[in-house]
Amino acid sequence: MFLMLPNEARAQVSTTKRTQATMVTTVTGSILQINISRGGVPKRSIPEGEVNSLGIIGDEHAHPEFHGGPRQALLLITAEGIDELIAQGFPLFYGALGENITTRGLDRRWMRSGQRYRIGEIMIELTKLRQPCDQLSVYGPGIQRAVYDAPVRAGDIASPRWALGGFYASVMQTGTIRTGDPIELLEELA
Repeated sequence: MFLMLPNEARAQVSTTKRTQATMVTTVTGSILQINISRGGVPKRSIPEGEVNSLGIIGDEHAHPEFHGGPRQALLLITAEGIDELIAQGFPLFYGALGENITTRGLDRRWMRSGQRYRIGEIMIELTKLRQPCDQLSVYGPGIQRAVYDAPVRAGDIASPRWALGGFYASVMQTGTIRTGDPIELLEELA
């Protein structure tokens, strides 16, 4: 995969390989935490999880008419994004926003629908931004607006709120994930 990154994103680039006079850049992060629940928020941490086409086995959804399914099998949120929200005064912790995978080292501002990632044994494709629901109100008034605004809704990647609420993903290859597993961007789809 060939990936051109702006200067400010280069801090997120962890490895660069040379192959026949061509630079190949690999963007990586890792799993900080894996989370499941019997439905709703928060989700509790588990050390590893079996992932099938509908998500992590043992994870349930309080409102399956809105959450879950093959195109919303997993929800990824960056730890750095959660830390930003904590700094704004929201009483959050990893798993609080209902994410299945809390990542470390991925820059949410560069996440896009169509990107494919290898995470441990699995492969996923980001499908859509998560639009926050009323379940998050337990963390204080205004949290929905703090993670999702009109520019995000319109697809404006320049919004400072871009992907604070996370990205849903479909599972392209099933398997096991563990805390600490690497996350590698495999390809960008237009």
